Amino acid sequence: MKRVAVLMGGWSAERAVSLSTGAGVAAALRQSGYEVSEIDVVRDPTTLIAALTPPPDVAFNALHGRGGEDGHVQAILDLLGIPYTHSGLLASALAMDKPLAKQVFRAAGLLVPEGVVAGRDAIVAGTVLPVPYVVKPTNEGSSVGVIIVQEGENRSIAVHELNETMLVERFVPGRELTVAVMGDRPLGVIEIVPQGTWYDYEAKYAAGGSVHIIPAQIHAQAYEEAAAIAVAAHRALGCRGITRADLRYDDTGGEPGRLYLIEINTQPGMTPTSLVPDAGRHFGISYAELCSWLVENATCDA
Repeated sequence: MKRVAVLMGGWSAERAVSLSTGAGVAAALRQSGYEVSEIDVVRDPTTLIAALTPPPDVAFNALHGRGGEDGHVQAILDLLGIPYTHSGLLASALAMDKPLAKQVFRAAGLLVPEGVVAGRDAIVAGTVLPVPYVVKPTNEGSSVGVIIVQEGENRSIAVHELNETMLVERFVPGRELTVAVMGDRPLGVIEIVPQGTWYDYEAKYAAGGSVHIIPAQIHAQAYEEAAAIAVAAHRALGCRGITRADLRYDDTGGEPGRLYLIEINTQPGMTPTSLVPDAGRHFGISYAELCSWLVENATCDA
């Protein structure tokens, strides 16, 4: 029986999401016959190494955000020689660093929104980009800290809302799409329809926060292109396991519209409201099968 340690929790802004993902994964793996332990990861490598001694056969990385998704935990697992799920150190670090990931995507010929890294003063002054634009942390996930400034809004950004430097991007109108990639296989294209004003943290994780339309009801050419972009982004960063690419589809001038790659998530959520389980079900792959596939394809850079 394969022994699997599920790494969950952590200290990032996405701790609650990670705990939900980890609990679901642990339950599914037990049902599939694995011997499972759960580790709530703290910001202390000595404690983590002790929890991984003796080493499990596989570490299921259910961490989200900084610390668990940016290469730090991956480095420890590589040093210990423990195979783990999802992407390795370099791909994880690249994907979490949004400006650097955009450079890689551009080099691979993928279209991304125009943007710059800017400091607090310039952002507060509103002189970085013309409205509408999006302000986001350079290294967070789950829409944590994202601000959208639209035309006609009486919106002023306060200094306390910003990190020292932020990524400012042109706002792309249109529809929200996402594509999960399993190995080298795209699992269809999903359109996300948030029930609020946009796909923020609440829309992602609250029950009823958004509607997932799969397959996305878009032009066939755009559908195929979206799937191809997700696979190309996965390969460009050197990802493995399961990733999820987020895109904006500007169809405001008619279809087929123009697709922009926003980012790639190297450890997408596996909560009850998450997108990857929905994508799997569309292809007849159960939640438990997704979790088992990740375990059986785990590896490390020892």
